[in-house]
Amino acid sequence: MQVHIKSAEEIELMRESGKLLARVFHMLDDFVKEGVSTLEINNEVEDFIRNELNARPASLGQYGYEFVLNSSINEVVCHGVPSKNQTLKAKDIINLDITLEKNGFIADSSKMYVMSDANPIAKRLVKTTYDAMWAGIKKVKPGATLGDIGAAIQTLAESKGYSVVKEYCGHGIGREMHEEPQVLHYGKTGTGMILEAGMTFTVEPMINQGKAKTKTKKDGWTVVTADKKLSAQWEHTVLVTPTGYEVLTLRDEEILQYGQS
Repeated sequence: MQVHIKSAEEIELMRESGKLLARVFHMLDDFVKEGVSTLEINNEVEDFIRNELNARPASLGQYGYEFVLNSSINEVVCHGVPSKNQTLKAKDIINLDITLEKNGFIADSSKMYVMSDANPIAKRLVKTTYDAMWAGIKKVKPGATLGDIGAAIQTLAESKGYSVVKEYCGHGIGREMHEEPQVLHYGKTGTGMILEAGMTFTVEPMINQGKAKTKTKKDGWTVVTADKKLSAQWEHTVLVTPTGYEVLTLRDEEILQYGQS
């Protein structure tokens, strides 16, 4: 397994990509609302990345994918495909997963948006998933292991009565969208690869309200819960620093509470 340790120059370029991607979500905070279609969201993001940020939407064309983001609503676990016929409703929760490339380096992040009339059960799942992501991120430091991250996420999620999706995981990222290592969202402390300063990877747990089992729809992309219960996901791109971690895609509303380690 070849993990690319980023140089100081490469880290600076990844910081820039991460900051630009955070701006995409800031723009979406006012755009994502009931009545908007997921295709309209896709098109708004593509225009913003290209014309406002002078960057490239990295998901477009990756593995033959025709859109710039994934839009995963309610029971969709991941890889939901934008559509003009899919409009947001008052009770929906939606994950928007977006990648951006600038100067040859890619950042990857996703955020849950909760519509105005979503029920408390959905809101609790969204919050727990967010907390689980951060529980994993906070384990990141040189000398820690990938298993430490997965165990922290799994422990928190399962303590709240939820299940962790195991078929999909975080991943190394840099010049390529998907690099080594794979970052599982479950596991045992003290196991797996030992983290080193200069590693960059995503932490992106998918947490289900019901059972962990998933299935892929006939479109070949959209992954849903097998029991049709809700699923939520959050994602950040993380750098291992000499003393801990830095979240390269940190958004404005997170800076005061989470900052850096």
